[in-house]
Amino acid sequence: MKFIDEAKIHVKAGDGGNGAVTFRREKYIPLGGPDGGDGGRGGSIYVVADRNINTLVDYRYTRKFVGQRGENGRGADCYGSGGEDIILHMPVGTIITDANTDQVIADLDHHDKKVLLSKGGKGGLGNLHFKSSVNRSPRQNTKGELGEEFDLKLELRVLADVGLLGLPNAGKSTLIRAISAARPKVADYPFTTLHPNLGVVRVDTNRSFVMADVPGLIEGAADGAGLGIRFLKHLQRTRILLHLVDIAPIDPDSDPVRDAKAIVGELIKHDPELANKPRWLVLNKLDLIPEEDREAAVKNFLKAYKKATKYDGPYFPIAAISGEGTKPLIYAIQEALEKMNPRPESDLESDEPSLPEERE
Repeated sequence: MKFIDEAKIHVKAGDGGNGAVTFRREKYIPLGGPDGGDGGRGGSIYVVADRNINTLVDYRYTRKFVGQRGENGRGADCYGSGGEDIILHMPVGTIITDANTDQVIADLDHHDKKVLLSKGGKGGLGNLHFKSSVNRSPRQNTKGELGEEFDLKLELRVLADVGLLGLPNAGKSTLIRAISAARPKVADYPFTTLHPNLGVVRVDTNRSFVMADVPGLIEGAADGAGLGIRFLKHLQRTRILLHLVDIAPIDPDSDPVRDAKAIVGELIKHDPELANKPRWLVLNKLDLIPEEDREAAVKNFLKAYKKATKYDGPYFPIAAISGEGTKPLIYAIQEALEKMNPRPESDLESDEPSLPEERE
């Protein structure tokens, strides 16, 4: 299924039915009085978060949703029936905003959350309501109210505990394959990952967290280069960012310190709030360095990187392709997450990620 994380829709709730102007007419009762019923209410439009849906593709092609109109009132005190409500099912993590005012209408942050998007109009009053001692045969009624109408923007932000950040081919997809059941595509060319992938990392019994892999960032991404900035919104709900650095690049002109600093700069330029999240350094591809030189390579990189960025957080040298060094990393992540404020229980009802795991 194609991954779609943005869509625009138009919702229009049903109008209320009109009230009726009728009079009671029976044999031997020439002046029966008013008996016009009220109109029915218009159908409303609701949205429900569903963890079994993982993309907004349904709303890319069906963009208009119109609620059913309420029936008009009838004689003999008959009220019109109300219009049927429309219920839209969307992935958990969807944010719905008014396209005209940018006001957030709903944030579907847990399964089964239900929000009213557009309220149906009230039904009009029949002439039954206007009778009085002075006016015994009223011919007044009221029209049904119009249903609410909105242009809405839908934006899916996946729910994950940990997000992976780094240049293309830094080994993000390889890491998520090594420590979870997710199987994103891995290849030796840039931008192999074209959409976010989620994987559940099981530390031990009843202890796990969700990791998100997004397309790589490149220098100039904040100005529109590459794919990364488009998908950085998926990291906004994460609690820890892992900055993967290729410590043994094949390109002789590549400088790991300069590249790592550039990624941090792009992050700050795009979203300072995201840049302020806890960010850990993961030095990948340790297996490409001779064993006797590894300690010196890590030490030299850290010395230069700390001097360039004032970084003082934790670091983890790993070889994602073989799994070397990943155990201490995932245990440290789990311990850090447990010390932080836990997510609401409703977010943790299922260990399944809210995006499909890509299979080879």
